[in-house]
Amino acid sequence: AAGVPLKKPVAGIAMGLMVKDEDKGVNGDYVILTDIQGLEDHIGDMDFKVAGTYDGITAIQMDIKVKGLTIDLLRQALKQAKDARVFILDRIKEVIAEPRKTVSTFAPKVEVIQIKPDQIGLVIGGGGATIKKIIEQTETEIDINDEGRVVITGEKLEKIQQAKDWILGMTREITVGETFEHGKVMRIVDFGAFVEVLPGREGLVHVSKMAVGFVKNPSEIVKLGDEVKVRVEEIDEMGRVNLSMLFGDDLVKAQQQRQERSNNRFGNNNRGGRDNDEHRNSDFKRDGFRVKRDFRR
Repeated sequence: AAGVPLKKPVAGIAMGLMVKDEDKGVNGDYVILTDIQGLEDHIGDMDFKVAGTYDGITAIQMDIKVKGLTIDLLRQALKQAKDARVFILDRIKEVIAEPRKTVSTFAPKVEVIQIKPDQIGLVIGGGGATIKKIIEQTETEIDINDEGRVVITGEKLEKIQQAKDWILGMTREITVGETFEHGKVMRIVDFGAFVEVLPGREGLVHVSKMAVGFVKNPSEIVKLGDEVKVRVEEIDEMGRVNLSMLFGDDLVKAQQQRQERSNNRFGNNNRGGRDNDEHRNSDFKRDGFRVKRDFRR
């Protein structure tokens, strides 16, 4: 197709054959034609297509109407085909010296990636909701086979890359200690904020991990759509990601305050202070699960 990048220019030619005596065929007199037209193909005795580069032949195809084929005839036909092919390639080089680096804006583009078969359901989502969302927002077409081979097609490279990053982000492993510079705040709840660290992958920043000292309302620290730097602090047994916005000196201060509160609780008959502990020892709802956290131990 026009606009598709090639390593080298390729040209093809159709060779024909006219025999003088039908009974003698190729054993009698004949002439080999170069670059035959429709009429010569119709009344002639051979249609021999040869395609290739300067370096050699890449494809051939032959239809022949007479019986038999000699080595001499084939040698001559290939010689004439090469001369014609080189002539065409020289004309191509005069117009475009080398193939374009990228495909035409009108040519379809394809990206293929591989995911684990057990991740297919994650990418497709319930009732196909996830993959439909990816297709709609990236303006691409996506096909996944049973082996996890994902084929992404579209007209815009940036959209294909967006879909690719989305799927790879959903399926790659997140590790404890990993830092994400541009997490996006997607939801704010009473006990913290959910931050998207990869396309389609969110984690919870608990209110106690947002800032040094007591934070009464997460909205005092973040707003929807904010970009925040977060660190993966824990991945629980259900695969949920717990994040922290505390780094460096803030992390050290928060750990010291936590230790001081712990010491005060034990030193004051477990009465303890308020600080962010009022967010603890309480029920809160996260992603449809009601969780009981008990920090008295």
